[in-house]
Amino acid sequence: MGGSKVALRAESSDGAVRETSFRWSGASRRADDVRQLTAHITDMTGGRSRLRGVGIALPATVDAGGIVSAWPNRPWWTGLDLRALLRDLFPATGARFGDDGDLAAVAEAAAAGVRDAVYVGVGTGIGGGIVSGGRSLPGPDRGSCELGHVVVDRSGPLCTCGRRGCLQAEASGPAVLRAAARTLGREVTYDELVRGRAAGAPWACAVLDHAAAVLATALVGAAELVRPELLVVGGGFAAGLPGFVTGVADRVAELARPGHPTPPVRPAALGGLSSLHGAVLAARGLA
Repeated sequence: MGGSKVALRAESSDGAVRETSFRWSGASRRADDVRQLTAHITDMTGGRSRLRGVGIALPATVDAGGIVSAWPNRPWWTGLDLRALLRDLFPATGARFGDDGDLAAVAEAAAAGVRDAVYVGVGTGIGGGIVSGGRSLPGPDRGSCELGHVVVDRSGPLCTCGRRGCLQAEASGPAVLRAAARTLGREVTYDELVRGRAAGAPWACAVLDHAAAVLATALVGAAELVRPELLVVGGGFAAGLPGFVTGVADRVAELARPGHPTPPVRPAALGGLSSLHGAVLAARGLA
């Protein structure tokens, strides 16, 4: 579940796979979100109750009691008893949930065949995850890896979390589009940004280069701490921009120290669906 849309995947024992997705409605009410989610889950499962496992990846902060304590992009979920909701949605199946960035990192590390990786997903927000020795950090009951809330500029724009200069406030999809709008003096759509980048428009190249630079700053900072084999850039925003990950890789390489080469940077092998595949691993008890 993301701030703008939800992706669902069902895998059967015979190998059949079904995927679908939907965008949240414009309503800013928890009850409307729950109704919409319930309808799509029912359609996906056909009302079957004999599910062997359920996994959910979401960017919300969930406390030890299963209560949503924060979700800046959908603040009306704050206070929701997520465990109770999942019991209602899947009464016959235990559901596992986790941070979308953490689960995406696990899925991408598995796809790459490595045990140490740092992942950043660029979409409506910015998620991230660290896998070290095959295990997600910081580990069970210690919260999530909030790479999107690493401060990259103390005087930067205000983040939805209340701080200034978070990576998410500088390089998420909405942040990049806001920067483009400030440059052009009007609103800019994602499709316009993609076309502008393809045409080499200076405004598009400038805002995307800034995003690549601050992403590289955060990734190199994380790499200095955990020494990963691989840096992965994913998320729907990044996946739809040809050459964007290459730009991040170039900026990462610029930050190499003598005797300390930076890890390779690759686009997410699972495209914009890394978190979805991580949720599947959680459903199988593998994440």
